[in-house]
Amino acid sequence: MSTPARTAPSARVAFDPEATLAALASGPRAGRLRHVHEVPARPASVADWPAWVDPSVHAACAGAGATSLWSHQRQAADLAHGGSHVVMATGTASGKSLGYLLPVLTSLVEGTYAPTGRGATALYLSPTKALAADQLSRVQAMAVPGVRAATYDGDTPTEERRWIRDHAHLVLTNPDLVHHSLLPLHERWAPFLRRLRYVVIDECHVYRGVFGSHLAALLRRLRRVCARYGASPTFVLASATVRDPGDHASRLVGLPVTAVTVDGSPREAMTFALWEPGALDEGFGATAPAGTAAEHPAGTIAESPADPIGEYPAREVADTSGETPARRSATSEAADLLAELVGARVQTVAFARSRAGVEALASSARRTLEGQPRLASAIAAYRGGYLPEERRELERALRQGDIIGLAATNALELGVDISGLDAVLLAGWPGTRASLWQQAGRAGRAGTRSLAVFVAADDPLDTYVVNHPEVVFGQPVESTVLDPDNPHVLAPHLAAAAAELPLKEADLEMFGPDARRLVDALVARGILRRRPAGWFWARSDRASDHVSLRGSGEVVGIVESRTGRVLGTIDESSAHSQVHTGAVHVHQGSTYVVTELDLELGTATAVRGDPGWSTFAQSVSAFDVVGAQESFSWGPVDVAFGNVRVHHQVTSFLRRLPGGEVIGTHPLTLPQRTLSTKAVWWTMPADWLEAAGVAEVDVPGAAHAAEHAAIGMMPLVATSDRWDIGGVSTALHPDTGLPTIMVYDGHPGGAGFAQRAFGVFEMWLSATLEAVRSCRCERGCPGCVQSPKCGNGNEPLDKAGAVRLLEAVLRHAPRHN
Repeated sequence: MSTPARTAPSARVAFDPEATLAALASGPRAGRLRHVHEVPARPASVADWPAWVDPSVHAACAGAGATSLWSHQRQAADLAHGGSHVVMATGTASGKSLGYLLPVLTSLVEGTYAPTGRGATALYLSPTKALAADQLSRVQAMAVPGVRAATYDGDTPTEERRWIRDHAHLVLTNPDLVHHSLLPLHERWAPFLRRLRYVVIDECHVYRGVFGSHLAALLRRLRRVCARYGASPTFVLASATVRDPGDHASRLVGLPVTAVTVDGSPREAMTFALWEPGALDEGFGATAPAGTAAEHPAGTIAESPADPIGEYPAREVADTSGETPARRSATSEAADLLAELVGARVQTVAFARSRAGVEALASSARRTLEGQPRLASAIAAYRGGYLPEERRELERALRQGDIIGLAATNALELGVDISGLDAVLLAGWPGTRASLWQQAGRAGRAGTRSLAVFVAADDPLDTYVVNHPEVVFGQPVESTVLDPDNPHVLAPHLAAAAAELPLKEADLEMFGPDARRLVDALVARGILRRRPAGWFWARSDRASDHVSLRGSGEVVGIVESRTGRVLGTIDESSAHSQVHTGAVHVHQGSTYVVTELDLELGTATAVRGDPGWSTFAQSVSAFDVVGAQESFSWGPVDVAFGNVRVHHQVTSFLRRLPGGEVIGTHPLTLPQRTLSTKAVWWTMPADWLEAAGVAEVDVPGAAHAAEHAAIGMMPLVATSDRWDIGGVSTALHPDTGLPTIMVYDGHPGGAGFAQRAFGVFEMWLSATLEAVRSCRCERGCPGCVQSPKCGNGNEPLDKAGAVRLLEAVLRHAPRHN
């Protein structure tokens, strides 16, 4: 990572977002600007300083320039000080930190008068180490007399850990530390837990899906251990704007939580543009590899969940129809825009969806400016994988204006303090409207207007958004989805709770209505043992080691064969398709070839080197309908939500040259995997489809294309990423006896996404139909029905058949009857 050259502050000029946008959309890029929306300015709502704040805390805040409060800060601080659990859900850079620091620091200062010098403690939880480090810097800069704060995570030296446990007032950490260290070793933390007054959960909107369900169980375990030491802490949560923050926070904590949602901080107006890249031959940029027709393997057509997009770049597949040229990638387009903005001295952050995308975006922008080395060196990348000191230096350089252009993953979407930017570029849909506004909110210097530009990827949802701006600007942000009662998540947490303290009958109510049934099942499997005093952990290993908060299942280490260095890890299910023997694996810009995948040892051995081709796994899938929990009928169409078992097997992989040509297909002998999860599915009679214009021979391609498009549109109605979900379609399913399309949650037990889609089925399918129908290609492209993660090589696909199928289904929706 190069250190950017210092740019003189005078290089920054007055920023005019309208003029800047007009310049970007001129010349060869004319026509790519699809929509402009003006976000109006918001006036300030000021509140008086509360009388209960300790004078030393007041003085520290005043010294930092905070002489008054915004209304939401005062409201949240008063509620927390009074002992009410509270969540602040206000915009980016609205000062949420001060809302929880006032009651926390006041309590800690007052506790210093206790004989032990520690009459009160507080625990701060963040989803990332970077955010905890940023908050520590903020607290230390306030220099409140007597308050001892420290971060405690995997990087904390062993010799410091005991001092923190015994002496720190405020411990800043993450859920993983609480799970693996604080709760299993709670006796060591007893003095800290006995005095615990506040638990702060920052960026709580991140805890959704399976990750959110894990945190909900973890917080119930924490509450139970705190009660053992006589503590009942007040929970204070901070969130980006979500649909129902009070409900979300209450489900996380398991207690009633009051929501503070009226943002009292001032904000200048923002110009928000929607931008559609041109065709590959319209401008400079990397050419996406062409998609290649593959043999359709025997079995049910499927799109499976894959690795988180933050770890692996999406495979871009161009339209193979020859009718419409493929669009430039969002990364290439954003790199050109970033270079132009940097050239105009407009300080900008460009968000990309993957680590590899961030590096590519920054490198491309630097190349564009290589004739101006001072400006080229003022462009940097920011992502996970850098050392903490590297990230801190980047953040410092950005604040000081040394960096003019920064390419970043969503690591900068969270609350790290980098306010003061002029513009934000978003290369591809970030997953949710909430994330979109969170990232866009990074722009805006005090007293100045800002610019945000969403650059569409060649994807059904992105294409739909730029053609339907009302889905961004006319809709509230999504509801977050989590299921505290998910048995696949809750059962191992109950086992961990029993290992921490024997479970008693009275404890089970805290963990929900299914806890007793799950405990009995754990006893039957020999994991817990029932005694008169309660349920006990019955094994010799650590219970917490059987729970991965950020995923499910075992992990596979990727090891460089020459040095033995661990390059990274990947969950075992994704290893089948991403690091199988022969796979080409990219890590931090370097290319490796996997020489062996050993699932028993949990390792994938790789050698460094670029063979000149990429690899793409092929798979077959099938599903069993276990039982529907909810269902309805639209005439001949039956729609259901319930439990399913999805069987998935990676059977082979393709080798492709950069131009997309397939140079070989190679079989693999990997075991079949079975996932028990939740799904939404619908069935249609074959003769009815034929009457609607979808002949029997065309059903596989039409259903497959409709399934892909529906998966691509799911983030519009549920707080999900398409990489969290999978789909299966078949012309004749043995359980239904009919053509069936299914979309499922890619996590054991489900994550709530399919249930959300079932609840708004008509809205979901209507948007899917519109996205496919309005796409300008003739026979299907990545903007409508092709998928970057199809296990069947995007074959067969029938765009026209998908349109007829979806139109026929929607004709029977109640509002059309």
